Amino acid sequence: MEQTFELIAKTFMGLEPVLAKELTQLGANDVQIGRRMVSFKGDKKLMYRANFQLHTAIRILKPIRHFKAQSADDVYEQVKKIDWTQYLDTDKTFAVDSVVFSEEFRHSKFVSYKVKDAIADQFRELTGKRPNISVANPDVRLNMHIAEDKCTLSLDSSGESLHRRGYRQESVEAPLNEVLAAGMILMSGWKGDTDFIDPMCGSGTLLIEAALIARNMAPGLFRKEYAFEKWPDFDRQLFDDIYNDDSEEREFNHHIYGYDIDIKAVNTARMNVRAAGLTKDITIEEADFKDFQQPRDKAIIITNPPYGERISTPDLLGTYKMIGERLKHQFTGNDAWILSYREECFDQIGLKPSLKIPLFNGSLECEFRKYQMFDGKMSSFRSDGGFVKTEEDKRQMAEKHRFKKEREFKKRLSEQEENEEADIRSFKFHRHELTNDTPNPKGSRRLRDDDSPKGPRRLRDNNSPKGPRRLRDDDNSRGPRGPRRPKDYDNPRSGHPFPPSFGGRQKGAGGKKFNKPGRDFGNKNRRFNDDEEED
Repeated sequence: MEQTFELIAKTFMGLEPVLAKELTQLGANDVQIGRRMVSFKGDKKLMYRANFQLHTAIRILKPIRHFKAQSADDVYEQVKKIDWTQYLDTDKTFAVDSVVFSEEFRHSKFVSYKVKDAIADQFRELTGKRPNISVANPDVRLNMHIAEDKCTLSLDSSGESLHRRGYRQESVEAPLNEVLAAGMILMSGWKGDTDFIDPMCGSGTLLIEAALIARNMAPGLFRKEYAFEKWPDFDRQLFDDIYNDDSEEREFNHHIYGYDIDIKAVNTARMNVRAAGLTKDITIEEADFKDFQQPRDKAIIITNPPYGERISTPDLLGTYKMIGERLKHQFTGNDAWILSYREECFDQIGLKPSLKIPLFNGSLECEFRKYQMFDGKMSSFRSDGGFVKTEEDKRQMAEKHRFKKEREFKKRLSEQEENEEADIRSFKFHRHELTNDTPNPKGSRRLRDDDSPKGPRRLRDNNSPKGPRRLRDDDNSRGPRGPRRPKDYDNPRSGHPFPPSFGGRQKGAGGKKFNKPGRDFGNKNRRFNDDEEED
């Protein structure tokens, strides 16, 4: 029987219960909800599946050691106690990411340097050599989390954040994060049982995430690689079996529509949909929401209008007033979900929401509101069973009290940003960090201290005769695995909720058996998208 161990799935604040539900459905044991994380237990197979299949996880961590530390010296000593030969050797590279919420430890880069020094010093004492640092593409990535004096040092099994699915070819201004988009859809309860509409679709993130959820396709299908693929105990056959298993995918007999008034956004969204191979399920057109008309079939709207803080929009309040008018007169009998930031924007909608769920979009404390559109008077709608809140609905709304109680979350976000910008030379290093009598083989050169006769070593700037110093571009070759990439379809259907001038789709494709995405096992190069998404 495969050994089980502790794992941690990171996510955004407000999405923890959704992630916990995903993990439970995946077969995880001892699932515990924390702050922006969910801890659980599982084996190597579950760790691989969590990275590959979870829609609402940012990264999956495998803790190595939990300990308490009152100072930087404590961190150094505790890290040095770990037998690092189990995870590294002198021919491999590593990197350390730190997240710090503590009065004692105020700078995440300082903590990262202490961890790196402890590991390097252990190898130097044992072998006279040390593993090198690679920021861009390390063989082993470590994660240090400090909350006050509680420290957790983990192996990062994901590497690049899991929100970087790999299908995004281009972006628009202030794109919605893929993990947040998937969380919104899962919160709404939509699983592909009706049509799906985003009338302000931007680069199409909600549309693509909806298609993946409707077909129960793994969001990891488009990823180039995961950090665990470089671990010494990586089981390639096990991961290939997980990657190529499509037994849980399902048919989707409805359709997904996206619209935007900006033709550039429309073209960007179409490009991203094609990259994901989902043009059979998604139709995108240029259209203004003010021209929206009642859809012929049952549908749900989930959308993320501009807030003002995210996108400069003329007549912002007028836009929200128009949204309310369209929903009231042209979306009866359906549900609409809107994510926004400003209370005055919601006020302009002029409709009473049946559910208000707090969510963070970046550092903005937003609300995700549900509007149930109905004919007649509200009293009649209530008597027929409308606006009935389930226990899950009440729990989601109660999250707002937790957000208000923990306002320091925003403060900690800004502290984290300051941590990233902090100058490490502002700290006084201890002797064991910069000893001159320690062997210094090639590759272990350190920054000079401010007290050095030559002054601190600095990176070359752009005006240097030699040009700016750049990081090496590590060879990021893939292993022998072919792409399990969805084919590109072209199967328009009818039922367009906009006037005929905006185009439409022909009826007759509904109910047709889903043609499984193409899987070319002979092609050994899975990296079909070489363009990395921007932060």
